Amino acid sequence: MKNNTLIRSLALAAVALGAAQAFAADLKVGVISSLSGPIAALGIPYEKGIRAAVEQHPTIAGHKVQVIVLDDASDPTTAGRNARKLAVDDKVDVLIGTSGVPGAMAIAAVARETNTPLISPTPVVIPGEEGAWTVTVSQPFGLMVSAVVDRMKKSGVKTVAFIGFSDALGDLAYDSLVKAAKPAGIEVVANERYARSDSSVAGQVLKIVAKRPDAVFAGNSGTPGALPYLGLAERGYKGRIYGTHGLINADFVRVGGSAIDGLEVPSGPVLVAEQLPDSNPIKKVSLAFRDAYQKANGAPAVDAFSAYTYDAYLVLMDAVKRAKGEPGTPEFRASLRDAIVGTKELVGTHGVYNFKAGDRYGSDERAVVIVRMEKGQWKLAP
Repeated sequence: MKNNTLIRSLALAAVALGAAQAFAADLKVGVISSLSGPIAALGIPYEKGIRAAVEQHPTIAGHKVQVIVLDDASDPTTAGRNARKLAVDDKVDVLIGTSGVPGAMAIAAVARETNTPLISPTPVVIPGEEGAWTVTVSQPFGLMVSAVVDRMKKSGVKTVAFIGFSDALGDLAYDSLVKAAKPAGIEVVANERYARSDSSVAGQVLKIVAKRPDAVFAGNSGTPGALPYLGLAERGYKGRIYGTHGLINADFVRVGGSAIDGLEVPSGPVLVAEQLPDSNPIKKVSLAFRDAYQKANGAPAVDAFSAYTYDAYLVLMDAVKRAKGEPGTPEFRASLRDAIVGTKELVGTHGVYNFKAGDRYGSDERAVVIVRMEKGQWKLAP
């Protein structure tokens, strides 16, 4: 009799547990990306990276993942408006996005105001409490640019000209270059800017060529990032050319053509995963990402951007398992934010993540390699 009672109790407990899991609240993820506009070459891969991650992991800690994707059309104002809709109307538990620095900063402001965690795939620097709800899986610009400057120094570069976007990304890239170049004994001899929507940089390139710099470093991203290199090639510039990790996408390579041969940029290890030693834990995760991307999108990954949102999802997965409360509640969002900030040694495709309070970035030197463009292919630089 006692055995029957025990069996009945265990059966009821199992049913109750199954019912609890069946009715567990969905985890809502709000994704904002530039699926149209000047930086769609970055935004479209971001969306594809999320698609791969969710197909590979449709549930997290017993919660079905519900993803809502909105297009910000490469406009920071729209990005902020989308973030507000997702946080206030849709009541998402976390935000991921967007493709440009100005848009990411707009989303971060909404994240702070609505107490919604933001995992940005784009570099975004917001000091103090204003950025308390934001982390980024993209490498710090300072880290990436320092690696490029080190490469310049080893190549004998003494003078470098800068050309970049006339926005927050351009400022971030220029400031990082100046900071790294001075102790390396390299003089920055020009600071030329252009808008993402410009169709020509002929005037800026003329000024740069007149300075006769040993190298040119461009602080830009996506398809519009090809303009300076096309202009330099037209003027017959023969010096070294460098850029940021914002240029690693198929459309940039297509538009740049032969003008970008020899271009050297920093990248996360995922781009050359097959060339990493088996002892590197990033290799295994990167190859798993490639498989997931192929299955979700029906084509191989040919960029580094889709891997950023994939890594954002890995950070979210790890944090949800440690967060307390039920999705859909302010308590859960606060606990999720704390869990994200508490991430330790999480291996992704772009690096190994360690976040802490007061630091928006989680990457270190393990997140950087230098790659070189050779006849339309990115190769690991020796």
